Amino acid sequence: MTVAASSKKHTFRMAIASEPKNIRRVETFLQKVKQAERLNNEKYHTLLVVVTEAVNNSINHGNKRNPARKVYVVCTTQRGVLTIKVRDEGEGFDPNTLPDPLHPDNLLRESGRGVFLMKQMMESVDYNKKGTEVTMKMRLKK
Repeated sequence: MTVAASSKKHTFRMAIASEPKNIRRVETFLQKVKQAERLNNEKYHTLLVVVTEAVNNSINHGNKRNPARKVYVVCTTQRGVLTIKVRDEGEGFDPNTLPDPLHPDNLLRESGRGVFLMKQMMESVDYNKKGTEVTMKMRLKK
C-alpha cells in the first residue's frame, strides 16, 4: 500500500491476489484510511462493509478466485469526499441485471445483497461500462 498525500488530497492504494483469504487485508488497509482521515467509527464501519462487499464480489465473481488476477482498491479524499474505486480483471457484468434482493423469492438466499448494501450505505455507486470497476462516494463531514 502506498499513501500519497498533499495538503488537499490523500490517496491510498491496495492490490491483492484474488484469493478469499485476502479479504481480511481490507480491514488493515481501511484502518490506515481511518487514521489518516480521522474517520469516526460510524464512517469507518460503513466503509468496512461496502469495501469488503466490493472486494468479495471482485474476488469471487469478477476474477473467479483466480490468484493470478488482482483486485485493486483506491481510496481518494478530496474536499471532504471519500471516493473508493474497486476494480477487478474479470469479464465484467451489468449491474442492472442483478435480482432484487428484497423480492420474496430472494429473501432467504445466502448471497446477492452486496450491491444492494453498497447502494444503501453510500451516497453514490457507479460502475464503469464494462462492469469491472465500481466507484463509491461518501461525504466525510455531515
